[in-house]
Amino acid sequence: MADAPALDNVLVAVRDHVATVTLNRPEQRNPLSAGMIADLQSALAWSGAEPEVRVVVLTGAGDRAFCAGADLGSFAAEQSELERHHGRHGFVELFLLMQDLGKPIVGRINGHALAGGFGLACACDLLLAVESATFGTPEINVGVWPAMIQAVLARNLPRKVLLEMILLGDRWSARQLRDLGLVNRVAASAAELDTVTDQMAGQLAKKSPAILRLGRDSFYRQQDMEFRAALEYLQAQLTLVTLSEDAKEGVRAFFEKREPEFTGR
Repeated sequence: MADAPALDNVLVAVRDHVATVTLNRPEQRNPLSAGMIADLQSALAWSGAEPEVRVVVLTGAGDRAFCAGADLGSFAAEQSELERHHGRHGFVELFLLMQDLGKPIVGRINGHALAGGFGLACACDLLLAVESATFGTPEINVGVWPAMIQAVLARNLPRKVLLEMILLGDRWSARQLRDLGLVNRVAASAAELDTVTDQMAGQLAKKSPAILRLGRDSFYRQQDMEFRAALEYLQAQLTLVTLSEDAKEGVRAFFEKREPEFTGR
């Protein structure tokens, strides 16, 4: 396996086919600065390309915040509005990279996930949160709109819920969002969150990486298709799945009453 990248704002560690990517600016509540976004892109791109990595866990350092959103200090920086506009394209690149990664991303939400941090959480495939975590889009309270994360949020939350969040800027609890279907599991403590994360990542790492990739890609690509086009596309994708060696191995293992040995082919 190639060495994980050494980055200024993000840590990358791999164990048992799981890459843990950690936003590592806890003293600032892990803000999405330009450097953080660039390092997240590097860490995720490496994880996506590394064959030994089958699952990515995305989390934040410390126990206060997963990610508190964009670095508001950037508004005070000596930049033209055009430079700021081009700089925000990093969000676009990051969210597209996450969607096209080809491997499951489990969000381990260890603290508050606000503004851009909430968008980052919603861009994960599965969300596990500590009970004390809160979520929200407080941008309206400082006269800003969460435009860069709106497309991600709109694909994860019911319309009226999302509008309430954006228009009022209130915080929501992990249990509230679990009841709405956004958060998959809520843990009472950080230790329990670690256990739940390890269990889910371990389960995912045992699945066929080839089928996870094909299936996950098809899930995201069909979501914006017209209904008939989506059905036709998914029929073709199922044929690709069944042609794989892992699909044949899975069927053999089922009839032989044993655990399948997936090779990712």
